[in-house]
Amino acid sequence: MLKHSVYAVAMSMGLLLPAVTQASDAWPNQSIRFIVPYPPGGPTDLMARLIAEPLSKKLGVNVIVENKAGASGNIGSAEVAKSKPNGNTILLAASGNMSVNQTLFKNLQYDPIKDFAPIIQISKFPLVLEVSEKNPITSVQEYIDFSKANPESVTFGSAGNGSPQHLGGELFKKVTGASLQHVPYKGAGPALTDLMGGHITSMFDILGSSMQHIQGGVFRPLAVTTAKRSAQLPNVPTMQESGVDGFDYYAWHGIVAAAGTPEPIIVKYNTALNEIFQDPEFAKKWEGIGSEVVGGTPEQFMQLVLSEADRLGVLVKELNIQLD
Repeated sequence: MLKHSVYAVAMSMGLLLPAVTQASDAWPNQSIRFIVPYPPGGPTDLMARLIAEPLSKKLGVNVIVENKAGASGNIGSAEVAKSKPNGNTILLAASGNMSVNQTLFKNLQYDPIKDFAPIIQISKFPLVLEVSEKNPITSVQEYIDFSKANPESVTFGSAGNGSPQHLGGELFKKVTGASLQHVPYKGAGPALTDLMGGHITSMFDILGSSMQHIQGGVFRPLAVTTAKRSAQLPNVPTMQESGVDGFDYYAWHGIVAAAGTPEPIIVKYNTALNEIFQDPEFAKKWEGIGSEVVGGTPEQFMQLVLSEADRLGVLVKELNIQLD
């Protein structure tokens, strides 16, 4: 059972102290810190800032975005995990800091399952397998065939070991048997620059960060990694349509609070955020950054975190990746 669901049971039985209920009823009564555990200017930062304004209006208090970057999202995540469970601090959670880092890092300073109360999933970003427009490869099958005919020479760049771009490429290798060499970078930006310059062959990049380069004719998209085509790239086939059966991989984000945050506060957040995502004007902005409009319940988000932790954790162990 989810930790915050325990509160729901207790409330229904009248077991919570009146003071807790009263405090929840009065919330929010001060500004909210919205921690982004990644650098400013990236897709996670953009998502938080798009959400902050309408969430401020819904809740009637300022929602202030703070970037606490470092250690693949671990620094900001640990700060929220250790914060008071009063709803005044929330975290922009991602597949990395919620489902990968617990296997990737030796000494994680937080437990992504036990230390957070899930609020809502906010994004689902397809990855896109792309090559430079100057590259003669025009399809996924050509890409696979060329890699097998030229082992050790086909490379794919990523934002670093254990990043969505890295794991997406490794899953592709596992499913197809393609012969690909991983080239990790310190962030997606340098990898994209080297892809433009022809220093690496390809990249499995998050659609949001590569969209402008695809639209500008710099990169040629071969396929998206989700089971359905992307609304942003309707003419680009899925992996399954390209002959890679059952391939469904995407980057995702959500919002969590510290474990122990009262259930009524979680419900207020979830209700407000679902209303925001159902607004057509906001949904249009959201789709414009390359993500599907998601939403849903805290329980649905936690199920995603758990299932991805299992799937990606196994992959990280198979690859024998471990960071300090």
